[in-house]
Amino acid sequence: MTASNDIMVRCEGLTKIYDEIVALENLNLEIPRGHVFGYIGHNGAGKTTTIRILAGLLTATRGKATIAGVNVGSARDRIKSLVGYMPDSFGVYDQMRVWEYLDFFGAAFKIPRKKRRERLDYVLDIADAEYMRDRFVDTLSKGMKQRVGIARTLMHDPEVMLLDEPANGLDPQARIHMRHLLRKLADSGKTLLVSSHILPELAAVCDSIGIIHQGHLRTFGPLQKVLNEIQRDRLMELRVVGAAGAAAELLRSRTGCAEVDEADESNNIVRFRFAGSDEQLHDLLKALLAAGTPVVTLREVPLSLEDAYMAISGIGAETTDESSDSGNGSDKG
Repeated sequence: MTASNDIMVRCEGLTKIYDEIVALENLNLEIPRGHVFGYIGHNGAGKTTTIRILAGLLTATRGKATIAGVNVGSARDRIKSLVGYMPDSFGVYDQMRVWEYLDFFGAAFKIPRKKRRERLDYVLDIADAEYMRDRFVDTLSKGMKQRVGIARTLMHDPEVMLLDEPANGLDPQARIHMRHLLRKLADSGKTLLVSSHILPELAAVCDSIGIIHQGHLRTFGPLQKVLNEIQRDRLMELRVVGAAGAAAELLRSRTGCAEVDEADESNNIVRFRFAGSDEQLHDLLKALLAAGTPVVTLREVPLSLEDAYMAISGIGAETTDESSDSGNGSDKG
């Protein structure tokens, strides 16, 4: 068990109700120091509501949230110094150069001028944005703006970073840069809560994930633990020498095997669902060999994070991308 002083973000029964609309209900969550936590859900699921409460920008209806042991609801000035919040929209800053933009936010946090210059150099370097220093903010690409947004979030050296959809709208190359940057921040000791509906991005970088749907945290924990909890029947792949038809027929006759599919007959592959223990899987392999099946490999096909999300939310991929905000109008994620 993680020591309590190593828990940087803790939510206990956190609930937010807008009029009669429940945006977030009974959220219980812990994020250890230096971890990247991926917060997954379609638009309107409750992600942004959670983040805004943790940032001290929104008051919970009930429940408790702490950052580094500090109560979010009763010590908001302290929370501002502990938390760096990057919303999903960058804002408009016409005729302001990147260094001016960062200096402005540093001044807003009352960082002395000399230290602001030092911090500005540091955050541009860690965000790989030094070359943008003299560029006008409104001329930057989406990916560049996101990196500048990360730099801005780091200006006052927060311990916890709350990043709302940082990969949203980025091209593939910019997403790769963002993944590397998030990992770099965690390696430097920062604790990150990163929300997204772009599932592969979080699978590649997070230490743990939580899947939220309609205001409820449906599952939470290390990625592999979450996947194992969701996957009741294992998806198996059998590769044989020669025709796969005989192997498929044998599998269909075995208890515990279902959805047997000669998915790739040209490559002699059969896929099937298996509900059983490792010992039962071993017995199945012995039966295949005893029947003269020329087995090349028998392996479990890993469940993807996207599969897990769809299984929990019960929605299609198109809904993930196109779902509208919930009725409260305050939660974009």
